[in-house]
Amino acid sequence: MFSDNIKKIVAKYFNKQATKSEREELGLWLEHPTNFREFKEYIKTNYIINLSMELYDSDNSKKKLLGLIEKEKKTSKLYRYYKLIKYAAMLLLFIELGYLNKEGYFSKNFVLNVPSDSITLELENGNIEIITKNGTTQVLDAEGGIISTQNENQLIYSNDSNVETIEYNTLTIPFGKRFEVKLSDGTKVYLNSGTSLRYPTKFLLGEKRQVFLKGEAFFDVASDISHAFIVSTKKLNVEVLGTEFNMTAYPEDYNSDVVLIEGSLGLYSDDKTLAEGTILKPGVKGSFDKKHEKISTEAVDISIYTSWMKGNLIFRNMPFKKIVKKLERHYNIKIIINNQKLTDEIFSATFKDNPPIDKILSAFKRSYKIEYSIKNNAIYIN
Repeated sequence: MFSDNIKKIVAKYFNKQATKSEREELGLWLEHPTNFREFKEYIKTNYIINLSMELYDSDNSKKKLLGLIEKEKKTSKLYRYYKLIKYAAMLLLFIELGYLNKEGYFSKNFVLNVPSDSITLELENGNIEIITKNGTTQVLDAEGGIISTQNENQLIYSNDSNVETIEYNTLTIPFGKRFEVKLSDGTKVYLNSGTSLRYPTKFLLGEKRQVFLKGEAFFDVASDISHAFIVSTKKLNVEVLGTEFNMTAYPEDYNSDVVLIEGSLGLYSDDKTLAEGTILKPGVKGSFDKKHEKISTEAVDISIYTSWMKGNLIFRNMPFKKIVKKLERHYNIKIIINNQKLTDEIFSATFKDNPPIDKILSAFKRSYKIEYSIKNNAIYIN
């Protein structure tokens, strides 16, 4: 039976005020199938309706609801009832719908979407937070402890949280933006535009420090000879103990490139081990051919591959189609090449201090007689 005591615990649970013993009591009560069915109906008929109809402070409500059922699924008996997180997500949706209805914007076709140009952080429980540059964000563990904070353009994770199992966050950077994250071991990662990084909120003792990259990032890995640091992409792994390197692994590119700045690292495909891999020295680029799954190396000017962190764009003996792809990512703009003769032509150019796109286009027009036009927010190369 849904007693007044259980109702009080539920209310405290959704307000993040329930004690550990109260959460365990709720978990035990939910073990009975009848109680669980009543609980679902109670949530649907009371919380969703009441919260969506009584909204007057949308921002405050969002902040409260984003913390619902934070990470209980792995730290209490409520793990078996992870389905409840769906209802927390439904609550957030109905909050927005209720607010829009109150303001007169409600329609049957309403869809709640995250803007495509937003930096987002996906938490272990599926919740997504929007990160604004120079804003403030805190990520909490199941006990309400802070595991990460935002300091302007950087998200910083703490090694002091009580997390005892691997839990991942995924930070996604849209085209046209860059961001930084400091992992719990002190490793600094600078993320270029169009990049996502999946990483543990805390590296655990005795476990490898493994993260997953799509896009481009510069890694300044904290030294730890007891725990290897591994960056994994599709079919390729980069393993180090402590070093600095730049890695480019956009899914649409033919190659994944790793440029070592200092220290040493090893590259190896999924079907091999570090002992069978390729060891890089500083100033050397390792390229992984995704199609043939082969690694090649060459000496390079490392400044070319790290210039993006300062907003600079350096192209050296690069096909025009690859230059266009980099410009699209950097400026979040669509570029269409109508003059196919230019596609594989090789160009070199340097642009410093994050210049506007029209300055770059003008330079190409002036130096290489390349014509262009702008229509419907797209650039056409003629």
